Amino acid sequence: MARLTFRRPSRTTLLALTAGAAAALAHPPFGLLPGLLGYGLFLHLIDTVEGPRPLRAAFWRGWLVGAAYFGLGCWWVTEAFMVDIVRHGWMAPFALVVVSGGLALFWGAAAALYRRLAPAGWTRLLVFAGALALMEWLRGMMFFPWNLPGETWRAGSAPSQLASVIGAYGLTWVTLAIAAAPALLFKAPRARGARIVNAAALIGLIGLYATGAARMPAIETKTDGPLIRIVQADVKQAAKYDQAYFQDIVDRYVRLTAQPAARTPDIVIWPEGAIPAEFSDYMSEGAWTRGAILSALKPGQVLIVGGYRTAGTFADPVYFNSLFVTRRTAQGIDLLGVYDKHRLVPFGEFLPLEDLIEPLGIKQLVGVGDGFTPGPHPAPLAAPGVPVVQPLICYESLFPRYTRRGGKDDPAWIVNVSNDAWFGQTSGPWQHLNLASYRAIEEGLPLIRSTPTGISAIIDAYGRLIPNAQIKLGEAGVIDATLPRALERTLYSRYGDTVFWLLITFSLAFTVRQIVRSVKFA
Repeated sequence: MARLTFRRPSRTTLLALTAGAAAALAHPPFGLLPGLLGYGLFLHLIDTVEGPRPLRAAFWRGWLVGAAYFGLGCWWVTEAFMVDIVRHGWMAPFALVVVSGGLALFWGAAAALYRRLAPAGWTRLLVFAGALALMEWLRGMMFFPWNLPGETWRAGSAPSQLASVIGAYGLTWVTLAIAAAPALLFKAPRARGARIVNAAALIGLIGLYATGAARMPAIETKTDGPLIRIVQADVKQAAKYDQAYFQDIVDRYVRLTAQPAARTPDIVIWPEGAIPAEFSDYMSEGAWTRGAILSALKPGQVLIVGGYRTAGTFADPVYFNSLFVTRRTAQGIDLLGVYDKHRLVPFGEFLPLEDLIEPLGIKQLVGVGDGFTPGPHPAPLAAPGVPVVQPLICYESLFPRYTRRGGKDDPAWIVNVSNDAWFGQTSGPWQHLNLASYRAIEEGLPLIRSTPTGISAIIDAYGRLIPNAQIKLGEAGVIDATLPRALERTLYSRYGDTVFWLLITFSLAFTVRQIVRSVKFA
């Protein structure tokens, strides 16, 4: 009988996995910033590729780094499949493999591109930063911009403030260029160019902290803006699929909404999917749920709530994941505006390649019809008597430029309703909070974040959590705080990713120069 033999991972494989894991651990909630040196190790591993197929070897090493990075950074996706473990639990390990392995393809491609361009000397640092930042931009546009390297810095910290000028993608280039600089010393520790570049990287790092700290004034805890109440009822996702819990869920939101306060809140916010029923059903005339919600609100109060709605015909219904803006009146409640989610979560809210995948027994996690339909591109919502707001539902908050200022309806704030109950007590909700807060920094707008199980928070226009204005994971309660002030339009709000593309061009210019010189002297 043949014996099974297992090969020990090579030293290169272990180093690649270490580099990816270290970079992942630099992100919140871990915050081990020395892990950023993993990018230097990544560059060193590509630089030392040998053999007859250097592009293939570089791709493999880059893929390994990425697989460790995304495996550690996105392991929380498995938690969503545990909500209905009987139906979906078997998919959890496959989901993690597909997510981490699929996203790692972009890092493999970046490594192969870098190797193909074959930079020499200290300029290879710029080419590496450009290649990986470019692939991160492509990943974000095509799929899932979770944990961009530029978002390693805790939102609201001094280094994160550069996002107000160059955005998260531009900050990704800067972060990579600084963090990978020590790799130049690995290969040529006494080279003059390597020493100068590392000194420049150190100066750049100091500059990140110094300029960011200078930009931020003291946190304002009170403003003349409307009083916001965020309701976090701590409703676990599994409870939403059990009809026995329906009345308890409604009672929790109603009780917290009606909780007495020194000043009546102007705007009450409930999270995405707060009530596990269609909005028009539980808010219909005569429904006991409508009566309960009306009893919790006072005339003039605005209720913003995430939920789903149906359009189309009875025979061919269309479902939208939506945000509703309503106002309590003396007679009842008026619907002031609706926003339909534009960027849907693959496999969660819709099933890509449905004809091929559904026969395998794979279904979208959200049990609403055949999944949701995407709404139009995000745009500000102007409702009477409410400051113009940019709604973002769930992971739409990961995407830069979904909030646009300077138009006819210039938003004064961002509201992000999300259902992070899917991810339980994992690192996912902490990371989601950090990533969403970058949208506040980029646009210079306060961000209000409402989730059913945490982390709900009020974030100012610098990406900072307002003190005593957050509810942690697994807790129920309310946040009452005035809406923070918006800033003047940031440079990023005006010019978008222009600086990012200039940095990419700057990176590639050294490769073009090198190619031209080699042809000239050949």
